[in-house]
Amino acid sequence: MAAYIPAHLKERIQQADKGGCAYCLTNELNSGMPMTIDHIAPTSQGGETIFENLCLACRSCNQYKANQTRGEDPQTGEIVPLFNPRKDKWGNHFDWSADGTRIEGLTAVGRATVIVLRMNRSGIVGARSRWVIGGWHPPY
Repeated sequence: MAAYIPAHLKERIQQADKGGCAYCLTNELNSGMPMTIDHIAPTSQGGETIFENLCLACRSCNQYKANQTRGEDPQTGEIVPLFNPRKDKWGNHFDWSADGTRIEGLTAVGRATVIVLRMNRSGIVGARSRWVIGGWHPPY
């Protein structure tokens, strides 16, 4: 059962994440789908429904993350925590490819998160290509 999130908390999350996915930075206009609210630490693992544990997530990132909080760094094989948008700075863990279509992990956390959330699946990379041609540039 989904946790109840009060309207004032939803608005605070929306403002903090600027209406976009806190993981892949996709917004509703680009995705064509409403954002969801993700429990960074899932309620199934004791995560609370408080601002510090909630963020906006596109449907894909939310679906692939599911109740995962850790992933394998493909470079080292180490199991590491996934990116936490309330504690970690996006630009410390990720960067955009030169053409602005792919998210590249800079750290073990970033690399594991890119893999677990499938942040560079073909559909989103194709959409980002169209956005870049249309003048959209990644916010980071």
